Amino acid sequence: MFRRTATSAKERSFLHVIKLVSPFVMVVVLQATIAGFSLEVMSSVRAYVAGEAMWSRSQKNAVYVLNLYLHSGEASRFAQYQASLAVPIGDEYARWALERDPVDVETARIGLLQGGNHPDDVPGMIRLFRYFSGINFFQEAIREWAATDPMLLELGIFGEVIRSDLKDGPIRNAGRLQFLSSRLSELNEQFTGHAERFSTALGEGSRTIKVTLTCVNIVTAAALILLMIWHTRRLVLQRQAFEDALHAEKERLAFQASHDWLTGLTNRRAFEACLQGELDNNAAGSLGLILLDLDQFKNVNDSCGHLAGDRLLCQIAQLLQQDRRPRDLVARLGGDEFALILPQCAPYDAVDMAERLRRSLELFSFAWEDRCFAVTGSIGVTCITDRDITLEEAMRRADAACYRAKEKGRNRVQLDNGKADVVLVAARPREAARA
Repeated sequence: MFRRTATSAKERSFLHVIKLVSPFVMVVVLQATIAGFSLEVMSSVRAYVAGEAMWSRSQKNAVYVLNLYLHSGEASRFAQYQASLAVPIGDEYARWALERDPVDVETARIGLLQGGNHPDDVPGMIRLFRYFSGINFFQEAIREWAATDPMLLELGIFGEVIRSDLKDGPIRNAGRLQFLSSRLSELNEQFTGHAERFSTALGEGSRTIKVTLTCVNIVTAAALILLMIWHTRRLVLQRQAFEDALHAEKERLAFQASHDWLTGLTNRRAFEACLQGELDNNAAGSLGLILLDLDQFKNVNDSCGHLAGDRLLCQIAQLLQQDRRPRDLVARLGGDEFALILPQCAPYDAVDMAERLRRSLELFSFAWEDRCFAVTGSIGVTCITDRDITLEEAMRRADAACYRAKEKGRNRVQLDNGKADVVLVAARPREAARA
């Protein structure tokens, strides 16, 4: 059973850790994904720019060596022309394959490799074309790319025409030779114009993508920072709430340790600690100590039950707290026994306060269901001026005065002044008290 409980606690702790770190993990993963996506897109755009350079160089080389072949008739020049022309033709085939529905990925891959693109760049170039061809800058680049298709076809036909003309030897017709050479120059200029516009469109797109992805990364980073701030604040608030709850629980436990659970008055332990503190304070002046014992409590408990007795004790506790000075302390010592500590209180004032308490009890009537009970109290008062007295001696003197008040007939105040059997205030009939 213990092992099962320990395992369950570990699982809850692990799940709590996962719950705490999961928002950060998700944002970091998102940030890493966006960063990886940014690098992939920028790498693919760079690959197209490099491919355009290869395409343009090969096209120009094809025109150049074809022009040399036109004037020299060397077969090796024609082979160089075919090899150079194969590069833009491979790119053309790749574009056609990517524009099909469905896309022919394998043909596109072969075409891009024929176009001289690096094998590691080909997958990214295919993805960029498939998923970003609808973006303005890429549409413009593709239009410029597609505009060279008729020129490539014408350049290919030109090569075959020139080859056919050279079968019988060098071209003797100066006009024919001039026409073919001029047309090759025109094709080269047209190719150059489209290549420049293609490169310009890709450059603008690359800068736009860079700015966009940078902004996205900044926003994501800001979101991560805000999430960290929010989560940290949440943890701080949770910790503060926990500390507040712990402080409140400590205060509750401290209150329970120093107060009576039924009446809310100070209990005996805290009362004795407070009395000892007052006795240790030599400069505090005269100290009054009152002990009060209810006279009819057992009758209420026996005839109406403990619930009625508890209700009576609570009402007596409220009565004893009325008109008390800020420094006075009211405590329940146990059962139906109460006590008051009166700091800086002269003997006459202590006796006067005890008499007012006695009269308040005498005028008090406890009602329970259809019954009414008269309540009185026997009160012992001791006044301490010598602070060398021990706590036990002070309590003994007050308890002895209270006991003598009970012996003298109850419902009275007895002062302990060092002389036995001195009653300051005797009991009076309840009818006279109420008059």
